Amino acid sequence: MTTRYRVEYALKTHRRDQLIEWIKGLLAVPFVLHSHPIALTQESSERLNSVAADTHQRYAEIMRDVENLILDHIDHHDRDAPGKSKLKLLVPTVGTFFTRLHLEEAFKYQDQRRFISRRRFVAPSFNDIRLILNSAQLQGLVRASEVQLVTFDGDVTLYDDGACLTPENPVIPRILRLLQQGRKVGIVTAAGYEEAPKYYGRLHGLLDAIHQSTTLTPAQKQGIIVMGGESNFLFRFDPDSEVRLTYVPREEWLLDEMRTWNEKDIKELLDLAESALRACAANLSLPAAVLRKDRAVGVYPVNGVRINREQLEETVLVVQNTVERSAVGARLPFCAFNGGNDVFVDIGDKSWGVRACQRYFGGIDPSKTLHIGDQFLSAGANDFKARLASTTAWIASPAETVDLLDELEGAVNPST
Repeated sequence: MTTRYRVEYALKTHRRDQLIEWIKGLLAVPFVLHSHPIALTQESSERLNSVAADTHQRYAEIMRDVENLILDHIDHHDRDAPGKSKLKLLVPTVGTFFTRLHLEEAFKYQDQRRFISRRRFVAPSFNDIRLILNSAQLQGLVRASEVQLVTFDGDVTLYDDGACLTPENPVIPRILRLLQQGRKVGIVTAAGYEEAPKYYGRLHGLLDAIHQSTTLTPAQKQGIIVMGGESNFLFRFDPDSEVRLTYVPREEWLLDEMRTWNEKDIKELLDLAESALRACAANLSLPAAVLRKDRAVGVYPVNGVRINREQLEETVLVVQNTVERSAVGARLPFCAFNGGNDVFVDIGDKSWGVRACQRYFGGIDPSKTLHIGDQFLSAGANDFKARLASTTAWIASPAETVDLLDELEGAVNPST
C-alpha cells in the first residue's frame, strides 16, 4: 500500500524549496497571533495601523534572526565545518551562501511594496519570501563586492516560454546598461544548438541592439557570451558576423574538470537516459518523439500537443533516478529537467556553465556573480545547480527580471 509519506515525497517535496518553506513556517506564527476573524470594515484605521505595526515588527525580528543564522552558517563553512551549523540542522538541504543576506532590510523594502504586514487573511507567501531573498541577495552582493558578472537563463527569464528576445523587450536596455558599466553578461541556456544562427534567432533583439549601440565601446560589446546546452557550447559576440555570434572552440574555455569527461561515458549516459525516456513515453502514452543531440537527449511533443505537468515531472524524476543510480551517472554530471512542454537530459549542468563563464572572463569569483533564472526547485529545474557556482535570484517572469535589474541599479546607485 502506498503510504502518505511516499505520496507527500513523490508529489510535493520536489516542488518545494525547503529554506523558503521553513521561513514561511516561522512567519506563520505572528500572522496567526496578530490576525483577527473580524471584517476589516469593522475596525478603525488606528486599530488597523497598530496591528500592522506590531506584525511588521515581529516579521522583521524573525527575518533578523534568520539573517543571523545564515551568518553563523557562513562562518561554519569558512571554518570547514559546513554540516554543523544550526541552520543546517534546521534545514538539512540548505546550501552555500557566498555573501551575507540582509534579510531584515530586504523584508522592510518588500513590505513597502507588497504590504505583507498589513494583510490579515493571507499569510506571507512563497512569492513574498522568494522576493525578499532576492532583495537580500542583491544587497549582499553590492555591499560585499562589485557585481562583475550577471548570467541569465533564457525562457521565462528574458522572454516568455518558447518566445524570442525581440527588439521591444524592456530587458534589452537594462542589459546594455550592465555592459556599459563594465559588467560581463552570460546567457546560460538549456537550448543546445551547435550553430550560431539558431541562437541569433532566439536573441536577435539583444544582439542587434549591442551591434548598433553607439554608447558601448568595442571592449564592452565583447562582454557578452552565450553558453548553450547548459555547459556545452560557447559563443562570443562577433560584430563582423551577420548573426552577431561566433563559436568558441571547447579547448579555449573548458574547465580542467570538464576535460576529464570522455566521449565513451557521454554516449553511455545518453544511451541510458534515452532508454529511460522511451520507457516513460510508452508507459505514460506521451504524444512525444525522442530527439538525440551531441550532448543531450530528450522527448518533445508532436503535432503541437501539450503534455501535462504531472507527466513531465514523472518523466524527469524517473530518468533522473535511473541515471543517478548508474555507475556512469556517478562519474559524469548531468541535468534532467522539465522544459515546460518537453523533458531533456544534458551533459553537465548550469553550475558548470556559470563556472565556465566566470573562467572565460578571467576568473570571476562566485561572490561577484549573479545568476538570474526561473527554475530553482530541487528536481526537474535546471537553474538549481547554479547555486553551487554563484549567488542567485529566483524570478517568475521576464517582468520580474526587469524589476530585479532596476532594483540592482538602485542598490548600486541609490540616487537613481
